[in-house]
Amino acid sequence: MKRILFMAGLAVLLSSYKQPEGMKSVVERGLSRSVEQAEYLAKSMESDNDSLPRSYTERTGLIKSNSHCWCSGFFPGVLWYLYEAKGSPKLKRYAEIYTQRVADQQYTTDNHDVGFILMCSFGNGYRLTKTPSYVPILLNGAQSLSTRFKPVVGLIRSWDTKTDKWRYPVIIDNMMNLELLQWAAQHSDSTKFAKIASSHAKLTMKNHFRKDFSSYHVIGYDPETGQVEKRNTHQGYAHESAWARGQAWGLYGYTMMFRETGDSSYLHHAKGIARFIMSHPNMPKDKVPYWDFNAPDIPHAKRDASAAAIMASAFIELSSLTKETPDFSKQCLNMAEMQLRSLTSAQYLAKKGTNGGFILMHSVGNLPKGTEVDVPLTYADYYYVEALVRYKKMVLSTLKGKKN
Repeated sequence: MKRILFMAGLAVLLSSYKQPEGMKSVVERGLSRSVEQAEYLAKSMESDNDSLPRSYTERTGLIKSNSHCWCSGFFPGVLWYLYEAKGSPKLKRYAEIYTQRVADQQYTTDNHDVGFILMCSFGNGYRLTKTPSYVPILLNGAQSLSTRFKPVVGLIRSWDTKTDKWRYPVIIDNMMNLELLQWAAQHSDSTKFAKIASSHAKLTMKNHFRKDFSSYHVIGYDPETGQVEKRNTHQGYAHESAWARGQAWGLYGYTMMFRETGDSSYLHHAKGIARFIMSHPNMPKDKVPYWDFNAPDIPHAKRDASAAAIMASAFIELSSLTKETPDFSKQCLNMAEMQLRSLTSAQYLAKKGTNGGFILMHSVGNLPKGTEVDVPLTYADYYYVEALVRYKKMVLSTLKGKKN
């Protein structure tokens, strides 16, 4: 009798146990909500011909930017990725409309983020549609970006402002702009674009990183000799701390450079950064990092969904590039899966029609300056959607192929 009661109780317990949601379901749910939010936001700004979405707060409402803002290309990129995932003519039309809003940035020479702006918008657009008119815009943008490279320093200058602090500042974020130069090298007869990208990546690898593969945010150089003058932060907690989004930029940037060049030194460096992130004792269980790994108020420090989204996208690609080391590849994929599960949970994924039309909640822009803290950010949405699409293409489609 006791055995019968025990088995009956066990059956009830097992019936109430829910298997973890499959990643296919997580990805599709994330993409579906992203489409709902992006279409809502695109429609709300369609008649505003000069603006792009940047952030949102309940107090201020929608915060817009012009095309010159470093983050202006992310929303067009969100639309292109969602068009890639869903094939919707409406999404394609919106992507084309918002992409054209940043076309003037092809001539910008006072902004080191031309790569961000144009590759997310025109770069994704060309990748998906092969529209011929997008090519000269991207090539012009690469030429504009290359004017910020000073051979004696060997790096692309980041800011022309803040001259009271740095004479020739280079930030880790700048690794992300090298993809435009790599694209231009492959779509033109010029060899200079690849040479500039290589010089910048190699010197950043040498001067930006500590022995544990954590990264400084800002390196100040002597513009006349190229020597390092300062190692600082601007958006992190302290000069010697590990600002979370900065670590994400490095991981993504060196993974991209290995994909584009096949240079094993970039892969070695990406792996080092990945191990630093994955093994850090201050990484929360849900794998959405605190805004700085060394923030003094951990575990009460703000989380940064944007850093998690960038990391997830990079970890997925790094996993696909390291199949020859299956244990490491699996670790990267597991990390990305945990981050995507968290970002697609109710804690971070906005409800339909809320959050100003943005997809993710709880990102941190610049906490030391008190700007864009615990708000949605357009680049968090971009890398989240990119990660979802990458997972669908690189992982789910591969698994489907094996079953067939």
